[in-house]
Amino acid sequence: MQFIIKPGKTPSLSIKEIFHFRELFYFFVWRDVKVRYKQTLLGTAWAVFRPVISTIIFTFIFNRLAGFDSSGIPYTLFVLSGVIIWNFISEGISSSTQSLITNSSLVSKIYFPRIILPISSVLKGFVDLGVAIVIFIILSIYYQFIPKITLLLFPVAIFWGFIATASIGTLFSAFSVKYRDIAQILPFFIQLMAWISPVGYSADKIPAKYAYIYWLNPIAGVIELSRYSLTGNGFLPINLLAVSIFITLLIIFISLIYFKKLENQFADLI
Repeated sequence: MQFIIKPGKTPSLSIKEIFHFRELFYFFVWRDVKVRYKQTLLGTAWAVFRPVISTIIFTFIFNRLAGFDSSGIPYTLFVLSGVIIWNFISEGISSSTQSLITNSSLVSKIYFPRIILPISSVLKGFVDLGVAIVIFIILSIYYQFIPKITLLLFPVAIFWGFIATASIGTLFSAFSVKYRDIAQILPFFIQLMAWISPVGYSADKIPAKYAYIYWLNPIAGVIELSRYSLTGNGFLPINLLAVSIFITLLIIFISLIYFKKLENQFADLI
């Protein structure tokens, strides 16, 4: 008797199947972390330098040159509270977008839920995120800044940031398999997002007539929630926050649908 094993007609993105391959998450995350820090000139020091340098640049531009204030808290902490989550998001989008192409040999040879690759690429960013949080704690002690009860919302900001990043990265990773010039556009996209997101300034600086358009960027809500949770200072109007949350949910839906639609073509396209 002969048995022929064939793949299903439609790839599955079920939570049950992804959970079955949970050990792959650990493998990919640990591999990516090791590669990231072994193949860099600065090594682990880069996890410290990146948020510090970003904070210095944004503080100089928006505080020293533009004259923006921070409503009574040290501007360095004000900026760093946004930089912490922004660096996590930007690195996550960049890594997850390239994840399928980078692992093309695996994608074309063996079966596993492909969505594991972009998600695990975002998960590795928690290492740098942890380092940035430690830097924030050290500076808080230096400035004698006492955290407020709003700190309890920080895990919510991290979760929202992770979901938004994984969704955008998953969508872009599927795009990048079919359209290779996505890799060329991505650095420009991330640089643009850094300036149109409230990393170095508060979102209340945006004129009211453009507010709804501005908050169509889900990253705006994530950064403002991060800033509010860490400093007790943030611009979080419920109506505008709802816009960012809705857009995040919409991106999740679109990314899953599009990724599932193309998943059975990845091996051929890649």
